[in-house]
Amino acid sequence: MKRRDFIKVTGLGVAGAAAVAAPAIAQSMPELKWRMTASWPKSLDTLWGGAELFTKFVAEATDNKFQIQPFAGGEIVPGLQVLDAVQNGTVEMGHTASYYYFGKDPTFAFATAVPFGPNQRLNQAWYTQGGGRELMNEFYKGYNVTSFLAGNTSCQMGGWFRKEINTVDDLKGLKMRIGGFAGKVMQKLGVVPQQLAGGDIYPALEKGTIDAAEWVGPYDDEKLGFNKVAPHYYYPGWWEGGPMLMGLVNLDKWKSLPKAYQSIIEQAGLATNAWMIAKYDQSNPAALKKLLAGGTKLHAFSPAIMQACLKATKELYAETSATNPNFKKVLESVTSFTTNGYQWLQVAELGYDSFMARNPQG
Repeated sequence: MKRRDFIKVTGLGVAGAAAVAAPAIAQSMPELKWRMTASWPKSLDTLWGGAELFTKFVAEATDNKFQIQPFAGGEIVPGLQVLDAVQNGTVEMGHTASYYYFGKDPTFAFATAVPFGPNQRLNQAWYTQGGGRELMNEFYKGYNVTSFLAGNTSCQMGGWFRKEINTVDDLKGLKMRIGGFAGKVMQKLGVVPQQLAGGDIYPALEKGTIDAAEWVGPYDDEKLGFNKVAPHYYYPGWWEGGPMLMGLVNLDKWKSLPKAYQSIIEQAGLATNAWMIAKYDQSNPAALKKLLAGGTKLHAFSPAIMQACLKATKELYAETSATNPNFKKVLESVTSFTTNGYQWLQVAELGYDSFMARNPQG
């Protein structure tokens, strides 16, 4: 039979095949419009930019059939109420840092970062390959949400201080904006921790409501203007060695999605994560140079302060684990994974990075 005759007999062809396939495609790719509230102000083109980019990836992968509209912190709910909005169905999903909600349960901190926890690579490896996502999503079920990886800032700075911090005693009575579980550690050393969203930090620091503040790193910190009201910039942010950002989805809404859309969301989150890491690596070096040229004074936390903070962290972990089974379970998983990971990283990575830092090229 000739090809033209076959097409006539079967009634197929390009148009016919599309007509047959269309209903199946339509069923698997429904038109949906969701809202996503974020914890970030629009002035931050890395954090907020990541939220916007995520929604763009989802739309493009679904030929605009799945559209997610992003809202900055304060547009629907304040930046620190993203979890609540997703949990109760005010919005379908959110883009946030899980450790903001440690006041509900300190276990939330593990899905972002914990003091003296893993660096960016090991944190994400634990979450994606080491059972971290499964552990956290089992925990999140109690709050009617599920999670996926959607960003990382890499190791952060230790923050901005109005005066120099040379000894552990200098921390006593200090009012400091510090996110997550780390505030509890600092509290053991006499600090008065404050939980503030990104857009609220500058006015509090300017007015003297707080004496110090940490946020992310040079690029974002300079955009928020902290250098104008606090001259001393410290490192490292030992409480955020590799903080992950999470996409949180209302659990009922997640279950209602076709598997294809669930996969697209997860892949869009991973693409956003890779973009954000690269964006910070590209932007932070120039931003730090600009800050230093403008008079910012860069300091390392003293060994005595670092050791005191580590000691306080271990004490707090033991105290919390004694009363919180979820926290203890996740801490044991993170600690085991991190210990093994650093045994490997110090073999090749640390040696190479140390050499390259001491011997700049060009």
